Amino acid sequence: MNIIQTVREDIIQAIENDQLTLPTLPEVALKVRDVAEDENACIADLVKIISTDASLTARIVRVTNSPLLRAPVEVKDLGMAVNRLGMNYTANLAIGLAMEQMFQATTDIIDTRLRGIWEQTSKIATISHVIAAKQKGMQLEEVTLAALIHQLGALPILTYAEEHEDLISDGITLDQVISKLHGELGEVILKKWDFPPELIKLPKDYQNLAGENQSADYSDIIKVASLLYFKDQEHPWAEVDWHDVPSFKLLNISDDKDDESILKILEEASNSSGVFH
Repeated sequence: MNIIQTVREDIIQAIENDQLTLPTLPEVALKVRDVAEDENACIADLVKIISTDASLTARIVRVTNSPLLRAPVEVKDLGMAVNRLGMNYTANLAIGLAMEQMFQATTDIIDTRLRGIWEQTSKIATISHVIAAKQKGMQLEEVTLAALIHQLGALPILTYAEEHEDLISDGITLDQVISKLHGELGEVILKKWDFPPELIKLPKDYQNLAGENQSADYSDIIKVASLLYFKDQEHPWAEVDWHDVPSFKLLNISDDKDDESILKILEEASNSSGVFH
């Protein structure tokens, strides 16, 4: 049995035996979701919940003022931000941004890993937002949340690694384990959190680069955004032939890595670099 299969079986067994606790949705995210699902709730209710978290409040205002959303006038407080974004977008954004609270660990090595994954996730989310904004009928708020949760399955893997010195010390193997297993474990977490089916399947679906949908969905956006993010880096996805990825055609995006339109997407995303971080 190879190391990846061994780690998979260990983690699944540990979860089933309550020896490895799956991450829970942050309290502020749970409250935001409750308000968003309440037909009688209003913007003031959402503002009241989010305003209890000063960091989250500041980040939502920052996103609203970023080039991504092109606010016509500067948004100076949370109330203005929620009015500008609307309840659905604000709720999904707040839930997605609250995820960062979970990307922390008790050891320096794993903490560095988690922060690196979150930084990568936030940059892919920015590129995803730019791509989604160019699509007809694509819900930006859903795309943003999808992008911010797509690597969630790395959390239990790194929690497991904290207790296994041999895995921590072998960075290449740990990378391989995360790459192979985070989709399946992300699905397990999102099921536990009662997320919608289209988001539950996302962590696995976005990794199927050859998969072809009838019409573009969130996984297509995350695939293309990830490929754009990794294109000039030392990463397995940088070696992928974009011509073999149907998502580019579904999204009407060039599959030429040097095409000017690709460079424009990356430039636009770069102008809002760090906005979700």
